[in-house]
Amino acid sequence: MTTVSQKGFLSIVRSLRELITAENLKTGDKLPSERELSERLGVGRSSVREALRSLELLGLIETRRGEGTFLTDFRKHQLVEVLATFILQDKQSIKDVHITRQILEKEAISIIVDNESVLALPIWKGLLLKLEQDESFLIESFMREILVLAENRLALKMWILLHHFSNKPYDHDASLKEKEAINSFLIELIQGHKEHALDAYSTWMKLYEKDVKR
Repeated sequence: MTTVSQKGFLSIVRSLRELITAENLKTGDKLPSERELSERLGVGRSSVREALRSLELLGLIETRRGEGTFLTDFRKHQLVEVLATFILQDKQSIKDVHITRQILEKEAISIIVDNESVLALPIWKGLLLKLEQDESFLIESFMREILVLAENRLALKMWILLHHFSNKPYDHDASLKEKEAINSFLIELIQGHKEHALDAYSTWMKLYEKDVKR
């Protein structure tokens, strides 16, 4: 059996990614057949088959007998699950996950502050209004919005995975004190004060960690 070279494999994967993006395919959507992919990508069916098999082993796609090949949820990535089982065994590794997640959050804040078009979006006023009027303010949804607005898809995916494996997930509504801290953080961010926004974020995180320990 002919083995796909590394260069050929990466070329096919890159083409598949472009096809998925162009057709706006999402988790659970069906990929074209091997024959169609072979014709559209201009490569042999055996090369397509081997590339798909490799992606399936990584848990990125799923083949269902008699149905076809489908995109899977990267958060259920088998390789990540296996690695997490072995890596997240000691306290330091778990702590590192939390610290790395905060590094991504701080970088997202810095990116947003430097982007005037993002700061001009109406979503910020909406978030301030929600803080003031709604009893429920889910921290996970808020922080995910920050990562989305930073417009870095890789960082967002990394953040979702880190949040999934963190021992301090954002799985609760903000307390009254946290809401006050988040409000201060948002005001500094909207005004474009990077250092003050990062300081306000750190103050909020200290309150959050106190709530988590309770």
